[in-house]
Amino acid sequence: MFANFTAEKKRFWILVLIVSISGFSQGMLLPLISIIFERDGVSTSLNGLNATGLYLGTLLIAPFVERPMRRFGYKPIIVFGGAIVFMSLFFFPLWKSVMFWFILRLFIGIGDHALHYATQTWITSSAPPGRLGKNVAIYGLSFGLGFAIGPLLVPLLNISESLPFIVSSLLCLFAWSFVFFLKNDKPEPIQINQHGNTWVRYGRTLKYAWVAFLPPLVYGFLESSLNAIFPVYAMRNNFDISMLSITLAAFSIGGIITQVPLGTIGDKIGRRRVTLVALGGGSAMFFIGSFLETNAMLVLIIFLIAGMFCGSVFSLGISYMADLTPKELLPTGNLLCSIFFSIGSLSGPFLGGAFVQFIDASFLLLIAGLVFCVFLISFFFGKDTRQQLN
Repeated sequence: MFANFTAEKKRFWILVLIVSISGFSQGMLLPLISIIFERDGVSTSLNGLNATGLYLGTLLIAPFVERPMRRFGYKPIIVFGGAIVFMSLFFFPLWKSVMFWFILRLFIGIGDHALHYATQTWITSSAPPGRLGKNVAIYGLSFGLGFAIGPLLVPLLNISESLPFIVSSLLCLFAWSFVFFLKNDKPEPIQINQHGNTWVRYGRTLKYAWVAFLPPLVYGFLESSLNAIFPVYAMRNNFDISMLSITLAAFSIGGIITQVPLGTIGDKIGRRRVTLVALGGGSAMFFIGSFLETNAMLVLIIFLIAGMFCGSVFSLGISYMADLTPKELLPTGNLLCSIFFSIGSLSGPFLGGAFVQFIDASFLLLIAGLVFCVFLISFFFGKDTRQQLN
């Protein structure tokens, strides 16, 4: 499959394949379990709280991943993460329980974080400066493509509740097996006296690039709330399940369409400008969508256009962080991107579930408000290039 590629190209495309299947499993899992629980009469708040298991797992493992990766390299971390993900997916059909599924989602979060952190850092550390934005955009594109296809498997529920989990598990196993063809590598050595202490590294990285961590936070909130809570909200507004799956996929497809173009434009005119356009446009589309949600077709179009704006903010945030951060601090910067993504992802189902249950207003207004707040912060406090810290 990769026989005619150079070692660098083979590594890059294998990492892209792994991430795409991971995106596929996440894209399927969030709406699938939300719909199963809604059918079984589980409350919206408990449904949303259960969805946070995935992101709680990423936060639990986050402080412990950087040191092993610096010591052992990228490959062992990817092997560890991928194994946990496909095994957890395989266990879902064995016992249908809210608590058991929460624990499995917790483990998937742990595995996904290890896998994404290692692949993301490997790509940003090895990309040529002129291709950083494009390479990270392709990385984001692969995840988005998988995430877009994932919800399309939800109608398999009509055949068997177990079938979507089994298909996803086998696909993850297939993609994960390719990592064994890669030669291991390690991150750039750190300067011990300058960045040796973990908290010192966190503090210095935040000083360099704190504004770049806000787009991953927004994307985490969008991804989790749209896929875990919007299905519940939509079903209560009489959306058809098949139409709901297509609508969720439309947001990811919008991101796929613009992912590489926005990344390439960011290489030329600056990541901050492109990020501001993405956040401003996405906020406007969700605000407009809040007035059109009785028409399923118009909501689908709004999700597609909103995805074209906001579907790239995670990869734009990673590239922006890499612009602002010294190379030896890139693993720490990637870790903080993942942590901020997880914080957004954790708050999405919890706040979204509470919003739907207790507030009589459009769910899309909550999304629009958060995205607009981050747009304002980035507009007034963002910077374009790395600044020297004393």
